[in-house]
Amino acid sequence: MTSPDADARRQLARAHAKGLTADFLIGNFNESISDFDEGAAHKMLSSSANITKVVSTLKRAVSSQGWDGVTIDLESLRSRDTAGLVRFATKLNKALPARKVVGIDITNFETAGEFTQNGYNLTALGKAVDNVVLMAYDQHGWGDSGPGPVGALSWQKKGLGILLSRIPARKIDLGVAGYGYSWAPDGSVSQVGDQEARHMVSRDDATARWDTKTGEWTAKLSDGTVLWWSDARSFATRRALATGKGLHGLAVWDLGLSDPIAP
Repeated sequence: MTSPDADARRQLARAHAKGLTADFLIGNFNESISDFDEGAAHKMLSSSANITKVVSTLKRAVSSQGWDGVTIDLESLRSRDTAGLVRFATKLNKALPARKVVGIDITNFETAGEFTQNGYNLTALGKAVDNVVLMAYDQHGWGDSGPGPVGALSWQKKGLGILLSRIPARKIDLGVAGYGYSWAPDGSVSQVGDQEARHMVSRDDATARWDTKTGEWTAKLSDGTVLWWSDARSFATRRALATGKGLHGLAVWDLGLSDPIAP
Protein backbone atom coordinates (compact mmCIF):
# COMPACT_ATOMS: atom_id res chain seq x y z
CA MET A 1 0.00 0.00 0.00
CA THR A 2 1.43 3.38 -0.99
CA SER A 3 1.05 6.49 1.15
CA PRO A 4 -0.66 9.68 -0.11
CA ASP A 5 1.84 11.71 -2.14
CA ALA A 6 2.52 15.44 -1.85
CA ASP A 7 -0.21 16.28 -4.38
CA ALA A 8 -2.80 14.34 -2.39
CA ARG A 9 -1.81 16.15 0.77
CA ARG A 10 -2.08 19.50 -1.02
CA GLN A 11 -5.60 18.56 -2.09
CA LEU A 12 -6.40 17.64 1.51
CA ALA A 13 -5.18 21.07 2.66
CA ARG A 14 -7.21 22.84 -0.04
CA ALA A 15 -10.35 20.91 0.90
CA HIS A 16 -9.98 21.83 4.56
CA ALA A 17 -9.28 25.45 3.65
CA LYS A 18 -12.67 25.53 1.91
CA GLY A 19 -14.43 23.86 4.82
CA LEU A 20 -14.73 20.53 2.99
CA THR A 21 -13.88 17.03 4.14
CA ALA A 22 -11.40 14.69 2.46
CA ASP A 23 -11.06 10.93 2.90
CA PHE A 24 -8.08 8.64 2.48
CA LEU A 25 -8.98 6.21 -0.31
CA ILE A 26 -7.68 2.65 -0.23
CA GLY A 27 -8.14 0.67 -3.43
CA ASN A 28 -6.80 -2.24 -5.44
CA PHE A 29 -6.28 -0.60 -8.81
CA ASN A 30 -3.03 -1.93 -10.28
CA GLU A 31 -1.28 0.42 -12.70
CA SER A 32 0.77 -2.41 -14.18
CA ILE A 33 -2.35 -4.20 -15.45
CA SER A 34 -4.53 -1.08 -15.79
CA ASP A 35 -7.29 -2.80 -13.86
CA PHE A 36 -8.47 -3.70 -10.39
CA ASP A 37 -6.44 -6.53 -8.91
CA GLU A 38 -8.65 -9.08 -7.15
CA GLY A 39 -5.63 -11.18 -6.24
CA ALA A 40 -4.04 -8.34 -4.30
CA ALA A 41 -7.31 -7.58 -2.53
CA HIS A 42 -7.79 -11.24 -1.62
CA LYS A 43 -4.28 -11.47 -0.21
CA MET A 44 -5.22 -8.79 2.29
CA LEU A 45 -8.84 -9.80 2.93
CA SER A 46 -8.07 -13.48 3.48
CA SER A 47 -5.50 -12.83 6.22
CA SER A 48 -6.36 -11.52 9.69
CA ALA A 49 -2.74 -10.46 10.11
CA ASN A 50 -2.77 -8.52 6.86
CA ILE A 51 -6.08 -6.86 7.74
CA THR A 52 -4.66 -5.80 11.11
CA LYS A 53 -1.51 -4.43 9.47
CA VAL A 54 -3.42 -2.39 6.88
CA VAL A 55 -5.88 -1.08 9.47
CA SER A 56 -2.98 0.06 11.66
CA THR A 57 -1.36 1.84 8.71
CA LEU A 58 -4.61 3.60 7.82
CA LYS A 59 -5.21 4.62 11.42
CA ARG A 60 -1.76 6.23 11.61
CA ALA A 61 -2.25 8.07 8.32
CA VAL A 62 -5.66 9.41 9.28
CA SER A 63 -4.42 10.57 12.68
CA SER A 64 -1.10 12.06 11.57
CA GLN A 65 -2.16 13.62 8.27
CA GLY A 66 -5.61 14.88 9.22
CA TRP A 67 -7.85 12.90 6.88
CA ASP A 68 -11.53 12.91 7.82
CA GLY A 69 -11.94 9.20 7.27
CA VAL A 70 -11.27 6.33 4.89
CA THR A 71 -13.10 5.22 1.75
CA ILE A 72 -12.73 1.57 0.77
CA ASP A 73 -12.61 1.12 -3.01
CA LEU A 74 -11.88 -2.56 -3.56
CA GLU A 75 -13.37 -3.59 -6.90
CA SER A 76 -13.63 -6.67 -9.15
CA LEU A 77 -13.99 -8.85 -6.05
CA ARG A 78 -15.32 -12.41 -5.89
CA SER A 79 -17.45 -14.34 -3.46
CA ARG A 80 -14.30 -15.60 -1.73
CA ASP A 81 -13.68 -12.01 -0.58
CA THR A 82 -17.08 -11.48 1.07
CA ALA A 83 -16.30 -12.33 4.68
CA GLY A 84 -12.91 -10.62 4.60
CA LEU A 85 -14.37 -7.39 3.27
CA VAL A 86 -16.85 -7.24 6.15
CA ARG A 87 -14.09 -8.01 8.68
CA PHE A 88 -11.86 -5.32 7.22
CA ALA A 89 -14.57 -2.65 7.20
CA THR A 90 -15.67 -3.52 10.72
CA LYS A 91 -12.15 -3.55 12.17
CA LEU A 92 -11.26 -0.29 10.42
CA ASN A 93 -14.32 1.54 11.70
CA LYS A 94 -13.62 0.42 15.25
CA ALA A 95 -9.96 1.44 15.01
CA LEU A 96 -10.37 4.98 13.72
CA PRO A 97 -10.66 7.89 16.14
CA ALA A 98 -14.08 9.27 17.02
CA ARG A 99 -15.82 11.33 14.31
CA LYS A 100 -13.69 9.77 11.56
CA VAL A 101 -15.89 8.02 9.00
CA VAL A 102 -15.53 4.83 6.99
CA GLY A 103 -17.20 4.59 3.61
CA ILE A 104 -17.24 1.95 0.92
CA ASP A 105 -17.71 2.05 -2.86
CA ILE A 106 -19.92 -0.72 -4.23
CA THR A 107 -20.27 -1.65 -7.90
CA ASN A 108 -23.83 -1.56 -9.23
CA PHE A 109 -25.63 -4.76 -10.25
CA GLU A 110 -29.19 -5.55 -11.25
CA THR A 111 -29.83 -8.56 -8.98
CA ALA A 112 -29.14 -9.42 -5.35
CA GLY A 113 -27.32 -12.56 -6.48
CA GLU A 114 -24.81 -10.54 -8.49
CA PHE A 115 -23.93 -8.40 -5.49
CA THR A 116 -23.32 -11.57 -3.48
CA GLN A 117 -21.27 -13.21 -6.23
CA ASN A 118 -19.06 -10.13 -6.41
CA GLY A 119 -18.11 -10.05 -2.74
CA TYR A 120 -20.76 -7.77 -1.26
CA ASN A 121 -22.74 -8.80 1.81
CA LEU A 122 -24.86 -5.65 1.67
CA THR A 123 -26.59 -6.07 5.02
CA ALA A 124 -23.34 -6.67 6.90
CA LEU A 125 -21.49 -3.89 5.09
CA GLY A 126 -24.31 -1.48 5.78
CA LYS A 127 -23.80 -2.11 9.49
CA ALA A 128 -20.00 -1.99 9.31
CA VAL A 129 -19.58 1.38 7.59
CA ASP A 130 -20.90 4.92 7.90
CA ASN A 131 -21.79 5.44 4.25
CA VAL A 132 -22.06 3.46 1.02
CA VAL A 133 -21.51 4.82 -2.49
CA LEU A 134 -23.33 2.88 -5.19
CA MET A 135 -21.08 3.24 -8.23
CA ALA A 136 -23.94 3.45 -10.71
CA TYR A 137 -21.84 4.02 -13.81
CA ASP A 138 -20.01 2.13 -16.57
CA GLN A 139 -23.04 0.07 -17.46
CA HIS A 140 -21.49 0.53 -20.91
CA GLY A 141 -17.95 1.65 -21.54
CA TRP A 142 -14.66 -0.23 -21.53
CA GLY A 143 -14.69 -3.82 -22.69
CA ASP A 144 -17.11 -5.44 -25.09
CA SER A 145 -20.38 -3.94 -23.85
CA GLY A 146 -20.96 -2.02 -27.09
CA PRO A 147 -22.45 1.49 -27.27
CA GLY A 148 -24.98 2.44 -24.63
CA PRO A 149 -25.65 4.72 -21.67
CA VAL A 150 -22.95 5.09 -19.04
CA GLY A 151 -25.58 4.46 -16.37
CA ALA A 152 -29.21 4.35 -17.45
CA LEU A 153 -31.81 5.39 -14.89
CA SER A 154 -33.55 2.01 -15.02
CA TRP A 155 -30.26 0.19 -14.40
CA GLN A 156 -29.40 2.49 -11.53
CA LYS A 157 -32.84 2.13 -9.94
CA LYS A 158 -32.58 -1.66 -9.92
CA GLY A 159 -29.32 -1.65 -7.99
CA LEU A 160 -30.46 1.15 -5.71
CA GLY A 161 -33.64 -0.73 -4.89
CA ILE A 162 -31.61 -3.73 -3.74
CA LEU A 163 -29.40 -1.55 -1.54
CA LEU A 164 -32.42 0.19 -0.01
CA SER A 165 -33.86 -3.16 1.02
CA ARG A 166 -30.72 -3.88 3.08
CA ILE A 167 -29.08 -0.54 3.97
CA PRO A 168 -30.69 2.60 5.47
CA ALA A 169 -31.25 5.32 2.86
CA ARG A 170 -29.44 7.85 5.08
CA LYS A 171 -26.21 5.89 4.56
CA ILE A 172 -26.40 5.68 0.76
CA ASP A 173 -24.88 8.01 -1.84
CA LEU A 174 -25.87 7.46 -5.46
CA GLY A 175 -22.77 7.48 -7.65
CA VAL A 176 -23.23 9.53 -10.83
CA ALA A 177 -21.05 9.58 -13.94
CA GLY A 178 -19.69 12.94 -15.02
CA TYR A 179 -18.29 11.79 -18.36
CA GLY A 180 -19.07 9.61 -21.36
CA TYR A 181 -17.69 7.18 -23.93
CA SER A 182 -17.04 7.27 -27.65
CA TRP A 183 -17.39 4.08 -29.71
CA ALA A 184 -15.55 4.32 -33.04
CA PRO A 185 -16.49 2.21 -36.11
CA ASP A 186 -13.30 0.14 -35.67
CA GLY A 187 -14.53 -0.99 -32.25
CA SER A 188 -12.19 1.15 -30.17
CA VAL A 189 -13.58 2.87 -27.08
CA SER A 190 -12.47 6.18 -25.58
CA GLN A 191 -13.55 7.98 -22.45
CA VAL A 192 -14.62 11.59 -23.02
CA GLY A 193 -15.42 14.49 -20.73
CA ASP A 194 -18.75 16.27 -20.96
CA GLN A 195 -17.35 19.32 -22.72
CA GLU A 196 -15.25 17.17 -25.03
CA ALA A 197 -18.33 15.18 -26.09
CA ARG A 198 -20.20 18.36 -26.98
CA HIS A 199 -17.20 19.66 -28.94
CA MET A 200 -17.02 16.41 -30.93
CA VAL A 201 -20.68 16.76 -31.86
CA SER A 202 -20.31 20.43 -32.77
CA ARG A 203 -17.21 19.91 -34.93
CA ASP A 204 -19.04 17.19 -36.85
CA ASP A 205 -22.20 19.31 -37.30
CA ALA A 206 -24.06 16.41 -35.72
CA THR A 207 -27.00 16.67 -33.34
CA ALA A 208 -27.01 15.53 -29.75
CA ARG A 209 -30.22 14.02 -28.40
CA TRP A 210 -31.32 13.96 -24.76
CA ASP A 211 -32.64 10.50 -23.99
CA THR A 212 -35.33 10.93 -21.34
CA LYS A 213 -35.56 7.21 -20.60
CA THR A 214 -31.88 6.84 -19.68
CA GLY A 215 -31.27 10.40 -18.50
CA GLU A 216 -28.22 10.86 -20.73
CA TRP A 217 -27.13 12.47 -24.00
CA THR A 218 -26.31 10.51 -27.14
CA ALA A 219 -25.16 11.33 -30.67
CA LYS A 220 -23.94 9.62 -33.82
CA LEU A 221 -21.19 11.27 -35.85
CA SER A 222 -20.83 11.19 -39.61
CA ASP A 223 -18.11 8.52 -39.49
CA GLY A 224 -20.35 6.20 -37.45
CA THR A 225 -18.88 7.02 -34.05
CA VAL A 226 -21.48 6.73 -31.28
CA LEU A 227 -21.38 8.88 -28.16
CA TRP A 228 -23.15 8.58 -24.82
CA TRP A 229 -22.44 10.93 -21.91
CA SER A 230 -23.77 11.97 -18.53
CA ASP A 231 -23.56 15.68 -17.70
CA ALA A 232 -25.02 18.35 -15.40
CA ARG A 233 -28.54 17.64 -16.68
CA SER A 234 -28.03 13.96 -15.88
CA PHE A 235 -26.83 14.97 -12.43
CA ALA A 236 -29.99 17.03 -11.83
CA THR A 237 -32.12 14.00 -12.78
CA ARG A 238 -30.23 11.79 -10.31
CA ARG A 239 -30.47 14.45 -7.64
CA ALA A 240 -34.24 14.30 -7.93
CA LEU A 241 -34.07 10.51 -7.61
CA ALA A 242 -31.81 10.72 -4.54
CA THR A 243 -34.05 13.30 -2.89
CA GLY A 244 -37.16 11.26 -3.55
CA LYS A 245 -35.58 8.16 -1.99
CA GLY A 246 -34.24 10.04 1.04
CA LEU A 247 -30.61 9.21 0.24
CA HIS A 248 -27.63 10.77 2.00
CA GLY A 249 -26.52 12.37 -1.26
CA LEU A 250 -24.73 11.96 -4.57
CA ALA A 251 -21.14 11.10 -5.49
CA VAL A 252 -19.76 12.29 -8.86
CA TRP A 253 -16.99 10.52 -10.77
CA ASP A 254 -15.02 12.17 -11.94
CA LEU A 255 -14.79 15.92 -11.33
CA GLY A 256 -11.96 16.33 -13.82
CA LEU A 257 -14.22 15.28 -16.70
CA SER A 258 -17.63 16.52 -15.58
CA ASP A 259 -19.51 19.78 -15.92
CA PRO A 260 -19.31 22.14 -12.94
CA ILE A 261 -22.09 21.17 -10.56
CA ALA A 262 -24.25 24.00 -9.25
CA PRO A 263 -25.12 23.84 -5.53
